Amino acid sequence: MADTLTFKTDMAFTHGKPSNMAPGVRRVVANNGGPLTFHGTNTYLIGTNALAVIDPGPDDVAHREAIVQAAGGKPITHIFITHRHRDHVDGTLALKRATGAITCAFDGTRSLRGMTANTPTGRAFIDLDFVPDEDIKDGDQIEGEDWQLDAVHTPGHAPDHLCLALNAQKILFSGDHVMSWNTSVIAPPEGSMADYIKSLEKLLERTDELFLPGHGGRLEKPRRAVRAYLLHRKMREQAILNAIRNGRSTINSLVSEIYSGAPQSVVGAAALSVLAHVELLHARGLVTCAPKLAIDAEFHPS
Repeated sequence: MADTLTFKTDMAFTHGKPSNMAPGVRRVVANNGGPLTFHGTNTYLIGTNALAVIDPGPDDVAHREAIVQAAGGKPITHIFITHRHRDHVDGTLALKRATGAITCAFDGTRSLRGMTANTPTGRAFIDLDFVPDEDIKDGDQIEGEDWQLDAVHTPGHAPDHLCLALNAQKILFSGDHVMSWNTSVIAPPEGSMADYIKSLEKLLERTDELFLPGHGGRLEKPRRAVRAYLLHRKMREQAILNAIRNGRSTINSLVSEIYSGAPQSVVGAAALSVLAHVELLHARGLVTCAPKLAIDAEFHPS
């Protein structure tokens, strides 16, 4: 069977109420839904005695109280951040103050590409001031009382992006790297299509049986989904290259052809995704740009 890309948009949940995802794994969905966050940011609680939290979500009192209530009086000892986008990280410090938990994240951000407070559209969405208590890297194992999470560095959507593996249950908390409801936005300068594709290929080497993403519902048969994502990106790249060869020379003109009929609410994200593909085509020597590689540049086939 071909690995075609399909989206799962059905999701059983109630904002602020915990849902059981697997033994010792619960999800609480923040009420911050939107075009890029779907129904809201997923916060996960792992463990049965002393708990870990993955992605506290926005700085929202109601969501923080829902997390603490979902813990059911059990101590929260660790808070993990998949990446520093504000819809995932902004609630961290308040939850840390409420619980005394240790914060854990990939902290090589300042030495990596493109990490600035603003996207090319000018919207601030990255918390550059956040410094975790523990800097975790690819392959690190962090243990709690009755759980162990392995860090899997998956740059692309963001250079600091981590997936977290609950290997004992073959579950991968996939953050915004792979989701069930939509593709991940790759937005230069911090987003890198080359890194994203390598990170997808990295997941094909794993044996996870379930992905629990940062937005949207559970993703079963994840290897098939990853292969479909890779095929989708390859097809999108070819479509963009063909459009440039046929005379489309700006990001706006490429978006109007490649994303014809897309709602206005996602056009900005689509433009950045196209730029990410063009950046990769430029690196491969297939496209030239003037005066320099940027969202307002003109592009031509090499």
